[in-house]
Amino acid sequence: MSGNGNAAAKAEENSPKMRVIRVGTRKSQLARIQTDSVVATLKALYPGLQFEIIAMSTTGDKILDTALSKIGEKSLFTKELEHALEKNEVDLVVHSLKDLPTVLPPGFTIGAICKRETPYDAVVFHPKFVGKTLETLPEKSVVGTSSLRRAAQLQRKFPHLEFKSIRGNLNTRLRKLDELQEFSAIILAAAGLQRMGWQNRVGQILHPEECMYAVGQGALAVEVRAKDQDILDLVCVLHDPETLLRCIAERAFLRHLEGGCSVPVAVHTAMKDGQLYLTGGVWSLDGSDSMQETMQATIHVPAQHEDGPDDDPQLVGITARNIPREAQLAAENLGVSLATLLLNKGAKNILDVARQLNDAH
Repeated sequence: MSGNGNAAAKAEENSPKMRVIRVGTRKSQLARIQTDSVVATLKALYPGLQFEIIAMSTTGDKILDTALSKIGEKSLFTKELEHALEKNEVDLVVHSLKDLPTVLPPGFTIGAICKRETPYDAVVFHPKFVGKTLETLPEKSVVGTSSLRRAAQLQRKFPHLEFKSIRGNLNTRLRKLDELQEFSAIILAAAGLQRMGWQNRVGQILHPEECMYAVGQGALAVEVRAKDQDILDLVCVLHDPETLLRCIAERAFLRHLEGGCSVPVAVHTAMKDGQLYLTGGVWSLDGSDSMQETMQATIHVPAQHEDGPDDDPQLVGITARNIPREAQLAAENLGVSLATLLLNKGAKNILDVARQLNDAH
């Protein structure tokens, strides 16, 4: 190769085009599928960059004999991934947004929230009950769910059923359903089943009047170091404006209630004709006591690349400089207002009792 050729090769090597972006993920099959989909989008947007996926186990993946609500740790599925971010072993991490607490540890931010898939819960039935619904399952049938939110709402709606904790990744839970005779059905997030290509196992979709969903459910989030401007700029194009604004409202609602996975809190959001509707509810552990309300706010859903101010601080852990600040603040305010309304009507008492009972069991 000529001297010029060598120089060109060296320049190519040192050029930003050759940069490798390291992406952290949990090891489960679903987490890998979710991460692969985000990386595929980034590759299409930045063909000059290389992406390396680094998978790791988290506390929540390792402790499988205890209900999530009992472990008493807010960052069950995120802590190890955040350590890797902090130590600069990865540049960004892909999460299910519902796994990320509403207050992130200092130094981290959510740099992108991707377009939400279905946020609803789905029922998967044991093969002998295929064709049934929760309503038509026999008396005292056992339904598996790892979520207090689902159990509280569904106990209230379907008092003839019994609800029991079931842990493990999607593959494990489906295997427990099919192979053990313990469960007649299990409840899972519809989005996860969809991403795994297991739509054929869905026997029933639970709509908000039966079971409202978890804050952020169905959306993927990209977590980055808050001061890593290069990576923030890289991932911010993934923000889906409508999903972002709905999830800001949901996260603000949960944060103001001081909810978490140890209390049953659920939401439903919709954007229609410039209005953002937020329904939020709280339940006692057995679902017998509950409170829910709906509020709305006028919000302009921006075109994605409208410029916002340059130095926006985070809102509920999210940085979105390419979405107008005014719309984000309106969504946050809606969440806080609805939480305040419920707290003024006595929601704190329901949540405190639920928390105490959960801790005592």
